[in-house]
Amino acid sequence: MKIESGSVEKTAAVREIFTRIAPRYDLMNRLMTGWQDIAWRREAISRAHLAPGARILDLGAGTGDLSREALRQQPDSFVVAADFTLEMMRVGKSNSNTVPHWLAADALRLPFPDNQFDAVVSGFLLRNVRDVPQALREQRRVLRPCGWIAALDTTRPGISLLTPLIRLHMRYVIPLLGRLVTGHRDAYEYLPNSSETFLSAEELAKCMEEAGFEQVGYRRRNAGTIAIHWGQKRAE
Repeated sequence: MKIESGSVEKTAAVREIFTRIAPRYDLMNRLMTGWQDIAWRREAISRAHLAPGARILDLGAGTGDLSREALRQQPDSFVVAADFTLEMMRVGKSNSNTVPHWLAADALRLPFPDNQFDAVVSGFLLRNVRDVPQALREQRRVLRPCGWIAALDTTRPGISLLTPLIRLHMRYVIPLLGRLVTGHRDAYEYLPNSSETFLSAEELAKCMEEAGFEQVGYRRRNAGTIAIHWGQKRAE
């Protein structure tokens, strides 16, 4: 499945995909990554520099994995799990009641006043939005001065000896696994397509700097196919 990047139709198409795969989304994440995604989320939350009592926005929260990790690391924090796919949130709420605050929200037009959160975190959100710079500007807007952003997402790996194996896994193994586990092969054809056309880790870091973040950094994981980015909102 190919979806035109930056198109208005992308929003509706992505929502439809995640609505269909929501019941098996968490299981597929574990199978696709060999359970490594749990450690990636743990690291992403650690990069958000959470303090006791922090106000956290988990944007594109899906079923709430990052929200639960944030609460594990800082149990007295206030976490809002926001997503634009209602079925994903419904599955997340039915699987666990540890995240009390859920909200339907568009990452390009967040329904919050300025300077509301100490951290904004996301997992596999940015490659699914049609306007990455706007999504980053919105995240910066709702952050308090000196607040942190942390984003876990796929990224284009560099060319190496592993490149043929990575492409085999992304283009054939994942769609086949998606068909067997969820019954929706086309949804898991979207994953490699969106990953291969998404920004490189270096390009995303530059976008974050242009959006007004400083102390921007990133770490690659999983043979360079995953990146965790972070940055701090400049003091005003």
